[in-house]
Order: sequence, then C-alpha cells, then structure tokens
Amino acid sequence: MFPCKICLQAEVWLLLWLLLLLPPQSTNGSFLQRHFTQSPSPPNQPDQSDQPGKLGIPTPISPDIDNTMYVLDDARGLGRVFDGIGGMSGGGAASRLLVNYPEPHRSEILDYLFKPNFGASLHILKVEIGGDGQTTDGTEPSHMHYKGDENYFRGYEWWLMKEAKKRNPNIRLFGLPWSFPGWLGPGKSDPYDNMTMTALYVVSWILGAKKHHELDIDYIGIWNEKKVDTEYIKILREKLNEKDLKRVKIIANDHHWYPISKYLELDPMLQNTIDVIGVHYPGTHAVNDALKTNKTLWSTEDCSIFSDEKGGGFWARILNQNYVNGQITSTIAWNLVGSYYPQSPYEKDGLLTAKEPWSGHYVVEAPIWITAHTTQFAQPGWQYLKTVGHLFNGGSCVVLTDGLGNLTIIIETMTHQYSQCRKSRVPFFQVSEQTITFSLQGTFKELTMLQVWYSKLGKKPWNNAFQQLPPLTIIDGTVTLKLGVDELYTLTTITTGQKGSHPIPPESRPFPSNFEDNFNVGNSLFRASPHFADQTGVFEYFTNDQGTGDHTFTLRQMLNQRPITWAEDADQTISIIGDYNWRNLNISCDIYIEKPVTGGIFIAARVNKAGSSIRSAQGLFFWVFADGSYQVTNDLERKMVIRSGSSDTHWGSWYTLILNISIKKYNQLLQSLSQEFHSSSSEEYASIEFISQAEFYTVHNYKHILTETQALYYPIHKNPDILNQPRLTNHQL
Repeated sequence: MFPCKICLQAEVWLLLWLLLLLPPQSTNGSFLQRHFTQSPSPPNQPDQSDQPGKLGIPTPISPDIDNTMYVLDDARGLGRVFDGIGGMSGGGAASRLLVNYPEPHRSEILDYLFKPNFGASLHILKVEIGGDGQTTDGTEPSHMHYKGDENYFRGYEWWLMKEAKKRNPNIRLFGLPWSFPGWLGPGKSDPYDNMTMTALYVVSWILGAKKHHELDIDYIGIWNEKKVDTEYIKILREKLNEKDLKRVKIIANDHHWYPISKYLELDPMLQNTIDVIGVHYPGTHAVNDALKTNKTLWSTEDCSIFSDEKGGGFWARILNQNYVNGQITSTIAWNLVGSYYPQSPYEKDGLLTAKEPWSGHYVVEAPIWITAHTTQFAQPGWQYLKTVGHLFNGGSCVVLTDGLGNLTIIIETMTHQYSQCRKSRVPFFQVSEQTITFSLQGTFKELTMLQVWYSKLGKKPWNNAFQQLPPLTIIDGTVTLKLGVDELYTLTTITTGQKGSHPIPPESRPFPSNFEDNFNVGNSLFRASPHFADQTGVFEYFTNDQGTGDHTFTLRQMLNQRPITWAEDADQTISIIGDYNWRNLNISCDIYIEKPVTGGIFIAARVNKAGSSIRSAQGLFFWVFADGSYQVTNDLERKMVIRSGSSDTHWGSWYTLILNISIKKYNQLLQSLSQEFHSSSSEEYASIEFISQAEFYTVHNYKHILTETQALYYPIHKNPDILNQPRLTNHQL
C-alpha cells in the first residue's frame, strides 16, 4: 500500500504542474493567452533568457497553485542602469498658472513634485525650450524673438528649473524645442534652412541657463514629434562640443522608434552622436532595431491621462513594464502639473492639478504617490536585476539595487480596466489574486527585513495611497506576499520613505467675478501678466519710453513674424483669461493699435475652443480696425461675418473699448441672425479675448483691463492686425 500512496502523491504534483502550465480558460472553453515569463527566443535572435522581462518559470512551493516562488539573484549579473522618473513642463504652457500661485501654496506644490522623500520626488525635469508657437495648451516665449534679441528671463521655465534644483540638487534637466522663432526659417515649415544657426540658437539657450541662472542642462532634444534630420543632429553635437558642452547628452528624436533606430544602424557617425533614443508612448515595448543599437532607451513622453483612476493605474503599470517589456530605463510624464485653464485640451493631465492661483486651491492626484513607489526607493545609477518580469497570474515586478546591498522590489497588479492611455491602445490582459514568494539569493541572502509601502488603485479617495505597512520579516531567505488586483507594493531596504503632507489647501473658488489689471509693475520677474494664458503670439509687460501718462506700463504682443509652428497656430495672436462659467459680463480696456491700415483689435465672448484648437474657435467676436471700420463675427477666422460698419478708429491713438454682454441679449441677437450662427456658439464657452492678429505678426499695446461679471467665462485676447494672411502684428492694451 505504501508504494501506492507515493504514486498518488506524485500524480497530484504532476497534475499541479500541468494546471500551472496551462493557460486559463475562457467561459466558452477556449484557452486565453497569458503573458509567460520565459518564452523562447524569436527566430534568428540570440537567446534572451538573461534579459529583462524574463523572470523565469515560477516554482511551485506548495500544493497551493496560487502560491508561486520567484528567485531574486544578482549573482548572474545585473541589467541596465536605471535613469530615473521625470515630469514634463511644456508641450505646451501646461505650467502657466503655477507661477501665479501665492505663497505658501506655490512652494507646497513644488514640494510635492520635487522634494526628495516627500512626494513624487522626481529625478528628471523636462522643459520646453520656448519657441513662440502654440504647442498644445498655449505658447511659451523664445529667448530670442528675432535675430540679435536675447532675453533669458522670459517665461517661467527658468524659475521652475531653479525651484526644482533648490529642492533636489541632483535632479537632471532636459530641454526640448516644440516650435522655433520665425527668423530661423522665414516662411519655412521647419527650422533646418540654416542648420548651423538653429544649432547655435539651441546652444545659446543652454549657455544662457548657466550664465544667468546657474543651471546645468544635462540633456538636449531635437524637435518634438517632428521629422528626423541626421545632419542637423551632427551639427548640434559639433556646436555643443565647440562651446565646451561635451557633457550635454543628445536625445533623439522624441517621436517613434523609426526611423531613428535604423539611421543609427546605418550611420556610425550618428551612432557616436546620439546618447539616448527617446520615444513617445511606446506601449511598454521597444523594437529590435532599437535594442540592437545598445543605446540607452527612454520613454520621453508617456501616460497623458491622469484625470481619473484609469490613468493612475496606467502610470503604475508602465513605470514597471516599460523596463520589463522594452528595457526602457526612464519614463517621463506629460505633464508635470495640470496648471492651465479648464477649456484647454487635456484638462487635469498632470501628476498634480493646480489651476486656481486666485484661490490657492490645488489637488494632489494619485500619480504623485504612484511615482513615489519608485522614486523614493531607487535613484538614477541603480541597476535593474536581470530577474525581473511578469508575474504568473498577471502584473509585473521590477527589482533594483545600488550595488551596495540595498534592494527595492516594485510590484503592480493593474487590471486592464484601470490601465488605459489616451495615446496608445492597451491590448487585453488578465490579472487575478495571487500569493507570491521571493527567494533572495546572492548579495541579498543575508537580508532580514523589508520595508513595505502599499497603494490600492481603481477608486478614490487617493488619501489611502502610498501607505506604510509593517515591515516583512525575511525567513530563511524568503518572503511571502498576498496580492490583490489593482495594487501597488514597494518592498525595500530603504528606510527614508515618507508620505509628505502640507496643510489642506484653500477651497476651490471660481475666477473673481470682478477683475482689474493696470499692468503697473515695471520690470516683472515673469514678464507676463498674471492669469493671462497666451494661445498664439507672446504678450509681455512693456514700458513705453515716451511720455504717455497713464499708459507708461502696458501689455504688448511682441512677435513681428509667424513662428515655425508645431501645432495649428491661429493667424491672430491671442491670450485668454477668465472663467468659462460666466454668463453676463462688462469689459473695459484701453487699446492702442500700432500698425497703420491693417491693424486691429477684438474682444470676444463665448469662445468655444483654446489650445491647439484655437484656430477654429467660434463665439461672438467684436473687431475694431485702424482703417476706421468694425466687424462682428461668429468666429476667430472672420469667415462668418454678422455685422460690419464704421468705427472711426485709427492707429497711433489710445481708445477705451467697452463691451457689455448679457446672455439674454446675446441669444436674442443670434436668433435674429441665420440658424447657422445661432447653432454654432450659443451654448458654448463664454470668454473675452483681446487678440493681436494681422497681415504680419506685429506689436500692439493694451492697458487697464477691467471685467465685471455675473458668472460668465471670458478669456482675454489681444489683436494687432487682422487679415487672412498667416502673419501677426504687435499692439498694446
């Protein structure tokens, strides 16, 4: 009987192994595909069993098939070097409202983003090199509007980089152009008309960062999501070296894996020029041609859907699986902070939301704490273990070490439902509850305890995220953990982790119903008026050098030609301000048209678009021109003219422009017009917009904005000249 008993036990173990190796069944009895952790190498490819993504076949440690053992061992060598997790301020103007926050709230927000062992504790800050063009949610000013013009205090990216460095001196800085000022290629659609000039323009930004702000730029990009020009990349490297900037690494090309991966294979000189292949939204996978270059691989823009729990889960998943599947060693979030007006594209797509400087209100979103699971327990320069990869019942695990005995294990079990991204399709996958055991070997065999940090994703509130649990005791070199779905764990030897906190922010409040700005600030630190968000063109504080009385300090549109654009900039320069919930509005402002004949300015209400869609915005637009005429149109492009006539306005004089809007009267006006005009905008956003637009990008001035509202949204825009040519002019207001 005894031999029979032994036989039965062997059969039970054989059955368990068969069940373990079989893929799960669907409800109709067919087998579903499951990620397996050690698949055969593809044809004509070297064996990759020791590469990241290959955790090894799980070992059953008991008759319970839900309990699986994974061996963590550095004796086989280590994987790639971890380069860090980052956030992006740019692409564009996504941080615009942050600089207007009053203290202490502005510093609190910056702490959550950059302060080590506090919040997201970011390792990398990527910023836009302003080029005067619309780049998603607004424009960012260039340090050189025109040839010979240099100003390294425009915009807020300098300030943001300094604030990040103040909190974390080791944070790495990465600059990337989205658009370029028009003088680098007048009438051109790309900046490569004079490659040397464009390279020197980019190099001047790096030198200016050091000279004026004591900032060392670590990485420089080429042109966001645009075509690759390998000759330009080589010239850029040459000019960097000439200026003693050999330490600055080049990342190319902030778009797709191809064609840059193939160019590197075919061009040895390019191979020696580019340091990092940077791609956007890679879906956690790298192509073989990129892997064969042996270059460092980064996801230089990723996630882009933080506004709900689904986006939070996606962020948790890709921070692990970008390396597990693609050997991608750095992931950068677009965007750093959602700090732009709600009517702009991609609202709340930030690690943190801060869009109310007038109230001081901000929201620390789940991605802050998801990021902390990695950033607080592993630093750039650590290395991945080769034994990382997918868990048998779904999810993934990455393991990092500093080579000095410290160990960090990050585990995620995000389900398909909570792993969606706006930019890339996530194929269906399954995750289920499971119990896992890690067997610590090699350097880690003598460890006795691991700290535990835990988050449950999938539903709010986020205040339960990133909780410190009691430490796990390591017994005989093993540690066991029961995993649910949509969970995130960090097991680590690092004891400095902290869930930082500041006092509860002020309550949310709408934009002030009464707002006034005289622009009487002289030399402002940021050069831009608070709460104004430029959408096309650049508006800066300006001091008139002539005796103009009350109009000495003004707001001026500064561009004199169309930039080399990234998005569909409008033909009119425009800046917005206000609250899209407004319904009735009185606006008063002083205006000055600088360009004869074709100059003009408009005010608009109920404008239905902003950001990269601003070109096709509709609403109610009231225009006055230097030739003494006026128009009322239903759109920014002035294709739908409602009324026109004589205004007796001309260039070279100051006027006070007053607009009183009642939603009742506005609807009556539209009802008296064609149904086409009535249906296009009567129920859309309301906004006031002073725009600079014209035959050319030219200069205009504006003075003394005053708004009084009863709940109606009106962004403010400024408009110099108004013709249907793609050029703008400058005005004052």
